[in-house]
Amino acid sequence: MLCVFDVNETLLDLAGLDPWFTGLTGAARARREWFDLAIHTALATTATGGYRDFAEIAGAAAVDTVARYGHELTDAELTGFREALLSLSAHADVLPGLKKLKQAGHTVVALTNSPLATAETQLQHAGVATALDRIFSAQQVSRLKPAPEPYRQVLDAYDLEPGQAVMVAAHGWDIAGAHAAGLRTALLTRPGVRPLPGTPAPDHTAASLPELSFG
Repeated sequence: MLCVFDVNETLLDLAGLDPWFTGLTGAARARREWFDLAIHTALATTATGGYRDFAEIAGAAAVDTVARYGHELTDAELTGFREALLSLSAHADVLPGLKKLKQAGHTVVALTNSPLATAETQLQHAGVATALDRIFSAQQVSRLKPAPEPYRQVLDAYDLEPGQAVMVAAHGWDIAGAHAAGLRTALLTRPGVRPLPGTPAPDHTAASLPELSFG
């Protein structure tokens, strides 16, 4: 089985950005507001047929989120945000989970909306890159998930039918996109994560990566 993993929140812990956002806004919720805004922007861009560099979207969303709390980001602060984004740690269950899947004979890859260079830096810093067989980016097809093109590029790279791959993500919108592209799906229910209402149920659900098992 080809196991395709989302990166941000699924493999990497965005809580590492909490000190940056809290320090500038005084609000612990600001990081979640930022990511929700970044995803909302990405979804709107995709739904209207466009493409934007997700790193640029993330930066613009950070500027807007902090501005809502009355602070205008300086260039140095925005640089600090970008550096923090590149320095995230992996969730504690990631390496054991990936190791278990590889030992079971599965191929393990990452597929992210982030630019390829950003994803490679993130995953190398987090110590995850060597546990992956390959890293894919939506940038390579100029379409952001949940559009079908990012999922299809992974299938095409391995010359597989959609049913021979499973998308693992901690986002209902990513699960919905993968399902629409014909992939099997596995929702990783990190704290606060629930299935997206009104969409097909994921084929698998697990609270941590080591719990996942694919026949």
